[in-house]
Amino acid sequence: MKLSNQSEVPVYTISGSNTARPLPEWLARRRKRSLKNDPEYANRIELLQDFEFEEASQCIRVSEDGEWVMSTGTYKPQIHTHYLPQLSLSWARHTDALNTTFLLLSSDYSKSIHLQSDRSLEFHTPSGCHYRTRLPRYGRDLVYDRQSTEVLVPAVGVNQDGMGEVFRLNLEMGRYMRSFEIDVGGDDFTSTGGGTLQGGINTGTVNTGAIAEESHNLLAFGTSMGTVELWDPRAKGRAGVLLPPNQTGPDDARSEITALEFHRSGLTFATGSSNGLIHLYDLRSPVPLLKKDQGYGFPVHTLKFLQPSTFTREQTMEPKILSSDKKIIKIWDPRDGKPWTSVEPAVDINSVAWCKDSGMLLTANEGRQQHAFFIPQLGPAPRWCSFLDNLVEEMAEDPNDPNAFSTGQTGAIYDNYKFLTVPQLKTLNLDHLIGRTNLLRPYMHGYFVAQRLYEEARLITNPYIWEEERAKRVKEKIDKERESRIRGKKKAAVKVNKRLAEKLMAVEEKNERRQAKRVLQQGGDEDMAEAPAAEKPAGGLLGDSRFSKMFEDEEFAVDETSREFQLINPSTAPEPAERKERGLTAVEQEEVDEVPGSSSDDDSASEREAERPVRSRSPRSGKISTASYKRTNRPPAQMRVSSSITSHSTRERSFASRAQNMRTKTKPARRGGVVGEREFTFTPQGKSKQNKAPAHTPASSDYKSKERRSASGNTFRRM
Repeated sequence: MKLSNQSEVPVYTISGSNTARPLPEWLARRRKRSLKNDPEYANRIELLQDFEFEEASQCIRVSEDGEWVMSTGTYKPQIHTHYLPQLSLSWARHTDALNTTFLLLSSDYSKSIHLQSDRSLEFHTPSGCHYRTRLPRYGRDLVYDRQSTEVLVPAVGVNQDGMGEVFRLNLEMGRYMRSFEIDVGGDDFTSTGGGTLQGGINTGTVNTGAIAEESHNLLAFGTSMGTVELWDPRAKGRAGVLLPPNQTGPDDARSEITALEFHRSGLTFATGSSNGLIHLYDLRSPVPLLKKDQGYGFPVHTLKFLQPSTFTREQTMEPKILSSDKKIIKIWDPRDGKPWTSVEPAVDINSVAWCKDSGMLLTANEGRQQHAFFIPQLGPAPRWCSFLDNLVEEMAEDPNDPNAFSTGQTGAIYDNYKFLTVPQLKTLNLDHLIGRTNLLRPYMHGYFVAQRLYEEARLITNPYIWEEERAKRVKEKIDKERESRIRGKKKAAVKVNKRLAEKLMAVEEKNERRQAKRVLQQGGDEDMAEAPAAEKPAGGLLGDSRFSKMFEDEEFAVDETSREFQLINPSTAPEPAERKERGLTAVEQEEVDEVPGSSSDDDSASEREAERPVRSRSPRSGKISTASYKRTNRPPAQMRVSSSITSHSTRERSFASRAQNMRTKTKPARRGGVVGEREFTFTPQGKSKQNKAPAHTPASSDYKSKERRSASGNTFRRM
């Protein structure tokens, strides 16, 4: 992987960076022995297995579903088909003649049509060449009309009327239809071969064709005279002719049309000429909107409108135009022609294919290896090679890498992105954007999504999210104000994941005790005494600002009842849902501590208390009050009347006067037992039963006082 264009829009060469003419076998074997010491070869990236031909590649196409790449090359003439999800070569097939161009008729590789250089058309299926037919003259290009299932082949030479032809092969009927007759200037009788079936050497040709498949389905054919003829396939007639802009008459110098492409809207189309000029037209005007020069004077063989298949408000990629000749690939703005970026490989380019909704370009070129270029700002990496995004980010953020294009933006790449997993993307209906836009950057097991796109998708998925978010903010504000109130009990410093916080604190305390024990064993008290008595900040996860949200934000709360948590922690039992004890607010505490009287009306209060009749204590009702439910064991508030005038007689008396009135406490005499020495004997004696039967009183009618017959009282046992 190599940065081939160090500009504002970097271009990475994924494969084919060392493409050159193939070496002889004996020299190639000698060079392979020295590759083990080559660091560039050791750090290479092989994007696709065997993405190469023995001599050169001629044409390349990407299937509509984006999972297959078919390319043709030589020598020997062959076809290679790669399966992109597995990054491998699916199959290779040889042909009898060199391939000029080909088209994929189906959404995958299963149906394809190949224009060969020996005036033949071959239809290929996964099992092989299905059918082969001959053409009257040599073909230059292929166009497929899906609505009428016709293959159009612009050809060389003229017919008996001196008109160029576009052969029509109807695939439904299996036969040629009447050809479209294109004005190419007639036959050249002055050159060799004039008047023959193929015409002279300088006879005009129909070089290329295009179809507006996604709009009005008009056909456009470019000729060797520099004109473009528009045909309506429904009427089978010519709709208009567009002259080259620099030609005012038919006798002026001409430049051939070598490339055509319609915009998706059908109103704009681009033409490429043999002298490297590109013109952008509006179908409603014969005057070109824009003129662009490739700069090398070679014929333009590829024109493509680079635009995403889906449009959103957060789309960052603007429409671009790709133009290519055999020397350089240019991408520029269609509004003003301002160049955006360019790619100039070391070998000639024959064909360019763009992987839709991505920044990947694949080429067929001269040389052994085919090229693959990745432009991150054009789009993300395709789904089948999403790992390229991570490699590019690592290269861009490495300050020691000379190929890094934005070392000043290190660490600021994902500031405005939200990380989402694939299930979360499916919940937000964003999974269809994977591999199609650079708004989803793959990372680890998920994707980084643009923050604005995430908020917009979440609002579309849940229209009431704004009201829920507002209620959540109001609740957070109220809870924050409640924290300043006086509470009966201290609140926990951690809002969420309290169990995890307690576990971390226990581990930290254990480490501190172990460290303190080690210090005491080493006798390091002197260093501890000299250290300043500063408050030690909390360490570990609790004191790290990077993980502060894990104990504050509810989105990071660990659900211990989930199946995933129980699989990882089978021995951890989830805490039962307990009722949270609420402390007393300042108002409630004031009501409890409020005294119902004062010292100013002590006498009046005592008189009212004396006059009040004594009421019998009413039985306690079974109703439990909410305010006093948790204070049932607290003694009720009592009012005590004291006076500062009353003297404390006991404190004012002397010790002698108080000692005279003191009574001597006599200990009660000890009853029973032996006082003094006690005699012990080891003579065996029988135990006497202490329990005697209670005296029976006939007047008593209690059931327990009656004697009861014992079942174990056998008469023979006492004999």
